[in-house]
Amino acid sequence: MRSAYFNCIGGASGDMILGAIVDAGASFERLTAALDDLGVGGFWLSHRPAQRGAVRGTAVTVELDELGKRPRRWQDFVHAVERSPLDARVIDRSCAVFQRLAEAEASVHGSTTEEVRLHELGEVDTLVDVVGSVVGLDLLGIEHAYSSPLPTGSGMVNSAHGALPVPTPATSALFAMAKAPTVTPPPGWPPTGEMVTPTGAAILTTLATFRQANMRIERVAHGVGARQSRYYPNVLGLWIGEESDTGYTTDVVLIETNVDDMTGEMLAYAQERLFDIGARDVWFTAIQMKKNRPGTMLSAIVPSSIETEVVELVLRETTTLGVRVRPLSRFEAEREVVVVATSLGLVQVKVKRLGGRNVSVSPEYEDCRRIALARGLSLREVYGVAQREAEQELLGP
Repeated sequence: MRSAYFNCIGGASGDMILGAIVDAGASFERLTAALDDLGVGGFWLSHRPAQRGAVRGTAVTVELDELGKRPRRWQDFVHAVERSPLDARVIDRSCAVFQRLAEAEASVHGSTTEEVRLHELGEVDTLVDVVGSVVGLDLLGIEHAYSSPLPTGSGMVNSAHGALPVPTPATSALFAMAKAPTVTPPPGWPPTGEMVTPTGAAILTTLATFRQANMRIERVAHGVGARQSRYYPNVLGLWIGEESDTGYTTDVVLIETNVDDMTGEMLAYAQERLFDIGARDVWFTAIQMKKNRPGTMLSAIVPSSIETEVVELVLRETTTLGVRVRPLSRFEAEREVVVVATSLGLVQVKVKRLGGRNVSVSPEYEDCRRIALARGLSLREVYGVAQREAEQELLGP
């Protein structure tokens, strides 16, 4: 699985994303041909080698004539993309970026997406940045994109509405919509200016997942921005490589608490409720507490998105007065549940894969239990038959 990781060293903008993609080997001729298929005109695209600090990369420039500078609505961009002969996946992903950008602008201006105007973002260079980025990733064969935390920048920036804080309201709204992790300049640093533009934020928060990919890096590229800074190189890194089947995830947390005054039935109920609301795993560990009292540690691995709900449940359903929460990283093998027609009946089987190859199978307990009761056989006998026949069908000799 070919993947990309955006390393936001010195920020991210539409031009920097395009530059990183071209630097990574995407055909500039095929990229410009795809943009010409939009039929909007009014722009010229160029690229050149460039350097910021000690980092070399590619700078892409979008120049506009009077036609390109004519204000457009975000719906006009969507219509241009939908009418084009571009691949359906490119069309869908490009339109998703414009939709997210419109939602952010609408939230900032207290308007609706139907009525909102993009102002500075309404020129054709926004269309070129968004569609060019999607087309470029497609040319590189990227199936999944990931991103580092986004630098917030600091200071002020001028706009059609006057001076705005950095990050701008639209960029901040995009950060919030994606719950994107951010990095703030150290205290005492001089203002950095705008490091992530609304267009760059819209592209990354729509197309990328904010975590480090478990990938074998084949190429490192850089898109170069226009700013010269003595404090950081104004570049966007892009790592290209093959993603391992063993998935690395950081979107889970470990929740733990110690109790010494609950019955087994009460603990079992808490475990049941945790599984009901989406816990990945829940277990108990025998421990020694104060004054050598025997106790139980309840541990649960849960998606970070339901952390608050899980903590509230643990506090409500147990006697504990406090809960520990830690971010957790883990690797996951690819897996799939398939139905196997065994000599005893249909059985669901969990298949484990590594490197695209089936390496083990495990019959599901409930199906084996159902067959054992229906046929008057032992569970061990049913499980053994299902295991052998599933291995023969799914793993081969």
